[in-house]
Amino acid sequence: MTSGQEDQTQALGESPQHPRPAAHGAPLADSSPADLEAAATVEAILFAADTPLPAAKIAEIAELPGQRAVKQAVALLNSRYESQGSAIRIEAIAGGYQMLTRPEYHDVVSRLQKDRGESRLSQAALETLAIVAYRQPVLRADIEAIRGVACGEVLRSLLERQLIKIVARAEVIGRPMLYGTTRRFLEVFGLSSLDELPQVAELASGARAQPGRSSPGTVQAPAQGPQQGDGQPPDAPAARGDA
Repeated sequence: MTSGQEDQTQALGESPQHPRPAAHGAPLADSSPADLEAAATVEAILFAADTPLPAAKIAEIAELPGQRAVKQAVALLNSRYESQGSAIRIEAIAGGYQMLTRPEYHDVVSRLQKDRGESRLSQAALETLAIVAYRQPVLRADIEAIRGVACGEVLRSLLERQLIKIVARAEVIGRPMLYGTTRRFLEVFGLSSLDELPQVAELASGARAQPGRSSPGTVQAPAQGPQQGDGQPPDAPAARGDA
């Protein structure tokens, strides 16, 4: 996990001082040579991967009998890492598995990657991303009502980083765009699903429905599902007052 990933995870509410509970697998002493070989193969695959890999894909590459064998290998590896006091473990992220450093080593990894400032998000971007994450699908107008400033440039930046996408258009006059988070968002913040977002109070109550537009809770997406267009610009230009 990069320094930027850990910084951004902490910003959304997960503290690096509180790592996730370890998943205990079968004791190493009870593992057969075949189990150990399978675990070593899975470890090599995950070490070489730079994005989360689904269990089915790992099973295909490692020539294992199925996803159950992959899960057993991951549990065995995590048991080994824990028993050795390792700085790494394998986590379920965005529908797959990825090898990550433990949060308590954030400072060390940050020093290594201090020159990679491009991975960091501004405070404005983090605030906007949090609103999208908790209120999706959400209109740009509602995001701006909550933040109190124009968000066009920030939304454009988040689209370019592939952290948000246009998921649909609202069924109101003008059919404004609705924004939601992406799979990349889950990867960056180390989440398996949106259900793992920290539970917080309602972000704001100021984004009330107004004539001519609908609030996020009442907008219905088209029946055919989300539209393509992750890289499209926001629905209207905004003043450059909030980069």
